[in-house]
Amino acid sequence: MRISLLAAGLGLLLAPAIGRAQTTNSGTDKFEQLGTELPTPNEYRTASGAPGPRYWQQRADYNIRVSLDDAKQAITGSETITYTNLSPDALPYLWVQLDQNILAKNSITAATNVGQVSNGRLSFQELDNQMATAEFDGGYKIAAVTDAGGKALKYTINHTMMRIDLPTALRPGQKVSFGVKWSYNISDQLKINERSGYEYFPEDKNYLYEIAQFYPRMAVYSDATGWQNKQFLGNGEFTLPFGDYRVSITAPADHVVGATGTLQNPDQVLTSAQRQRLASAKNAKKPVLIVTQAEATQAEGKRASGTKTWTFAAKNVRDFAWASSRKFIWDAMGISQNGVPVLCMSYYPKEGNPLWGQYSTEVVAHTIKTYSKFTIPYAYPVAISVHGPVGGMEYPMICFNGGRPEKDGTYSADRKYGMISVIIHEVGHNFFPMIVNSDERQWTWMDEGLNTFCQYLTEQEWERNYPSRRGEPRNIVDYMRTDKSLQTPIMTNSESVLQFGNNAYGKPATALNILRETVMGRELFDYAFKTYATRWAYKHPQPADFFRTMEDASAVDLDWFWRGWFYGTDRCDISLEGVKYFRPSSKNPSVESKRMITERQAQLPSLSAQRNATDLKTTAVEDKPELKDFYNSYDPLAVTDADQQRYNQYISTLSPTQQQRLNGNLNLYELSLRNVGGLVMPVVLQMTYDDGTQETQTIPAEIWRKNNEQVTKLIISPKNVVSFVIDPLQQTADTDLSNNAYPRQPSASRFDLFQASQVGNNAPQANPMRAAKEPQIEKRENKPNPQ
Repeated sequence: MRISLLAAGLGLLLAPAIGRAQTTNSGTDKFEQLGTELPTPNEYRTASGAPGPRYWQQRADYNIRVSLDDAKQAITGSETITYTNLSPDALPYLWVQLDQNILAKNSITAATNVGQVSNGRLSFQELDNQMATAEFDGGYKIAAVTDAGGKALKYTINHTMMRIDLPTALRPGQKVSFGVKWSYNISDQLKINERSGYEYFPEDKNYLYEIAQFYPRMAVYSDATGWQNKQFLGNGEFTLPFGDYRVSITAPADHVVGATGTLQNPDQVLTSAQRQRLASAKNAKKPVLIVTQAEATQAEGKRASGTKTWTFAAKNVRDFAWASSRKFIWDAMGISQNGVPVLCMSYYPKEGNPLWGQYSTEVVAHTIKTYSKFTIPYAYPVAISVHGPVGGMEYPMICFNGGRPEKDGTYSADRKYGMISVIIHEVGHNFFPMIVNSDERQWTWMDEGLNTFCQYLTEQEWERNYPSRRGEPRNIVDYMRTDKSLQTPIMTNSESVLQFGNNAYGKPATALNILRETVMGRELFDYAFKTYATRWAYKHPQPADFFRTMEDASAVDLDWFWRGWFYGTDRCDISLEGVKYFRPSSKNPSVESKRMITERQAQLPSLSAQRNATDLKTTAVEDKPELKDFYNSYDPLAVTDADQQRYNQYISTLSPTQQQRLNGNLNLYELSLRNVGGLVMPVVLQMTYDDGTQETQTIPAEIWRKNNEQVTKLIISPKNVVSFVIDPLQQTADTDLSNNAYPRQPSASRFDLFQASQVGNNAPQANPMRAAKEPQIEKRENKPNPQ
């Protein structure tokens, strides 16, 4: 081993004292505590990250009546909202969200959509989408806003927000009821990529509706932001108060409707057989068909002339969504979550089979179980996955998901795992933000990032070595390598984020995985993460509440981590610049003399010395021996009695432990580390010994606290180290592995050999064996302005 290291340029020093002071920090201190970046703790939100003794939040209860026009693809509705002011403030007006106005003719989103012609090319899909949006008669038509007595209330519409002026200010502890009547046209989801809409099936001339943001709904008023009345522009989703809902949905009589909450009138809308199947599903071990494929196919060929009204009720939820179609197959099975029964269900057209019938409801149940283990127990009565045109979108107890096999029923592995992943992701949103109710309009990462992290954990518990798209540190490396001008910090408003998927989903999810596996360890992380979910269940957390709770519940100082991963755009690139090798001198002249003689004999003579041995016939001293003196025969490595006496005297001054260390087989390695990427991170160091064994040490990130840019680390080992490798399992998202090993290791790469064409273009042809990879199903594939 020593030969290997010496061959790599490692020195040998016969001195026991090699300590060296690190240089002082230069530039910004990346371990500085978060100060002004976090809000000042108060009686509403404490320094520990927990809600304060005077924490409050508002309440909004809804009674909604809505009709679906299957001939015109339109919604007509009316609602009564009862708003309770639990704040310490008097409110002279209320703000209501009008999210459908994102599709209105005067939409800010359409006006500010920059579009892009890339290299003289524009896809038909993008062109069709923009033209369809411009031509669509979208947005709310508000017919009336009235008080409880039917008297008109003054209101002002500002794009996607509506201010309702109250006759008298709503004082603390008071409640007010008011009504709204409205209508709007439902958009074709395949032409206008939004969060809800319809899909038309020309084969059987039927529609499938996934309906959300269908009613004017209250904005959040909180201690942190006052009214959260930022305009809805597309990326920043929804911030909503909790309340109870009663929603009556009138649809064609042959439609099947699924919705947030529990069905209140099954006797009026389900057949006797369907009610019996639904009852049996509650205790079933596998999904039971409530509406079979044969029944759905039969319904597709008919058109009922009448209507049915489905009534649903939901308690303590922040939103409501529903789906309706005569094409729906419906299956369900029950699970028990901490003693609470949960009915897991799926609604899907026959075009979704065989994938949906085999997997959807099983995945719903698995997701509820796994998320409950890592966060808080799921307490809602149902959890639903609906397959339709929306690629992925979430609401309380119900979500819309893509992932459709080919028409002949076949599907690729990517399609299967993409479907399973999107169901896990969207069902998982029941926890973030439907229960842990963060401000999506401001901070996308607080729901998407935390949820994507839990999605990764759930995927890995679904199937061993599941091909997770996000979560593994190595999967974020390409994004972290991109130019800083193309990145924004995670702590950026949702509408201003660049590379939305990587920034809002992938990077925070990866950061949490690194926290769990490398920085904190699973035990500390899991306890702190569960503490955060428990503290803020059914409340409105802010980023500081998450940061503070994770530290408060673990006793791990993470300010450096939040500063680097969430407030900055630095990347992890730790370089092992060099290694110096030391052995402590035994001081024993007999031992050291033999060692140096052996090393001298092993040293190759220089090229000049080798040539002189043959070319130089004689030297002056060889010609005249009388020129020689004592030093011509003196051996400086010969041991004298005086040398031995000095050694004996030195040994007598040492303790037995010191003598043992002096004569022991200690190897000292001084590693020079450089922080090339700027992101301070733990140093995960793997050592391979000359006996073939390996050992890995994780050096905490605090090694960089005195100097954020370069440090040295002394490693003492009784065994000979053959090589050092930083981050061998790629668990820190290191963006350059070429500088992670010492001695340096060549990185494998490949190139294509090809026969140049004699005529025309002589560029290499595409490899016919390399099939194009199907994109993963992800929410943002069905949203405007993909980043």
